[in-house]
Amino acid sequence: MISQESAGAVLTIDLQALADNWRGLKGRLKPGADLASVVKADGYGLGADKVASALARAGCRNFFVARLDEGIRLRKALGSQGRIFVLDGPLPGTAKEFIAHDLIPVLNEAGQISYWASESKGQAKAALHLDTGMNRLGLPSVELADLQPALEACGLCLVMSHLACAEESQNPKNALQLRWFLEARKNLSHLPASLANSSGIFLGPDYQFDLARAGVALYGVNPTPEQPNPMAQVVQLQGKIIQVRAVDTPETVGYGATHRVEAPALIATVGVGYADGWPRALSNRGCGVLGGVRVPLVGRVSMDLITFDVTKAPSHLVKPGGFISLLGDGLTVDDVAETAGTIGYEILTNLGPRYARSFVGA
Repeated sequence: MISQESAGAVLTIDLQALADNWRGLKGRLKPGADLASVVKADGYGLGADKVASALARAGCRNFFVARLDEGIRLRKALGSQGRIFVLDGPLPGTAKEFIAHDLIPVLNEAGQISYWASESKGQAKAALHLDTGMNRLGLPSVELADLQPALEACGLCLVMSHLACAEESQNPKNALQLRWFLEARKNLSHLPASLANSSGIFLGPDYQFDLARAGVALYGVNPTPEQPNPMAQVVQLQGKIIQVRAVDTPETVGYGATHRVEAPALIATVGVGYADGWPRALSNRGCGVLGGVRVPLVGRVSMDLITFDVTKAPSHLVKPGGFISLLGDGLTVDDVAETAGTIGYEILTNLGPRYARSFVGA
């Protein structure tokens, strides 16, 4: 574990806010529906073991990961509690691992269905992923009838699909996918169904079925970009000031001399860079907060360092060892993502291993 004294930044994860987000989303579901938590990519970069354990304490009993190795690690963290679904499904040679670690593969195509039916012999559970128009993972509905005998030997416990445009509430693709899902699962209507992701929950009860799957919204990213964010902020990132320099015109700051000082300024150098997942696209565009004052990121984001013009910040805070907020103090994951021209998912999952991590609210 990296200490706060030696780290260039401190990443704080609020597990109480995470649990509150899960409870809030579950409260939006229709009666009888349950809420699963997506904790793939190491809990969206925040630490799957701590994240999933907090969600389990809040009442979550269903978890989704992407890879088999993620599922194995999560099973060790959760013990025997909860169902863990693996979205990639069973690749050749992995069935024994799924069974040994009590993991549920999501079957995506004919080869996986045949393989799982043969290896599990109906003694282990699986989920079926139907493609409803994303053309990524999932079984095309035209293949469903021919695979019915094999599916009966797969121990299916869930049928699911995935929405492509749920964050755009008026996008006609949503209604089209819902219609295709309803049609495709007619012969599987005895199975619990899952369609809604984080944003899909807000499309209403028709999309919620038996199990909704909350992902990025759990971690504080806005699932309804057209409206104010209903989620609590989960992460804070504070970058440590390493050095403060007084710089005057016509000096420049950083690689490529892309920022020219126009008047006497104080430049604070912070120990965070693109090696820590801070986007290079924030060069001369991003900002931080110091003492309640937004301070502009000036110059290029380099591998290990970023620089801020802290001239207008409270002078007693402008010193080595002080902290500039990169997330928190009014700066959200969505704010940073918009400035960087990306999405909140990428900001979260890129948060690097060199941060000192602090979990609060447990």
